[in-house]
Amino acid sequence: MKHFRILSATLFATLLFASCSSDDDTPEPVNEEEVITTMTVTLTPEGGGTAILLQSRDLDGDGPNAPTITVSGSPTAGSSYNGTIVLLNETETPAENITLEVEEENTEHQFFYTPSGSLNITTEYSNFDDDGNPLGTQFKLNTGDASNGTFTVTLRHEPNKPNTGLGDAGGETDIEATFNVTIE
Repeated sequence: MKHFRILSATLFATLLFASCSSDDDTPEPVNEEEVITTMTVTLTPEGGGTAILLQSRDLDGDGPNAPTITVSGSPTAGSSYNGTIVLLNETETPAENITLEVEEENTEHQFFYTPSGSLNITTEYSNFDDDGNPLGTQFKLNTGDASNGTFTVTLRHEPNKPNTGLGDAGGETDIEATFNVTIE
């Protein structure tokens, strides 16, 4: 009987310590998706001149109102432009610059540029992620002959990298905006 009590006490103590052990089961913090209300694409002519601004602004997010799309200026035929993209969350005051987060998490993001219609442009990436794959917050845009059509800018979250373009990138779209552009 004495051995039974000692064995019971030992078993109880073992179970007590095991249940109170400090397992390292702390859940990882959730990295919530960024809220992006505004995308501004700035096209600055190489050699100087007036910049062209393309902006999509959707202050109600997934609400009932469509984004407000504005285009100020037109690219010139046979020209080159340095493009930059700024993303903002304007639901906060002051507005949060989401571009900084995208650049910090560069291996998890990629911009894609898609001309359609008869729009005669080409693009090439100017900045890259930590693995040497395209990021695209900076890019070069070259225009051909006078033409018009749409220019769509898409930001993908967790795309397959490397990829051959938007078609095989996978991932989820963080923001996409389509601009009517006329090359003069």
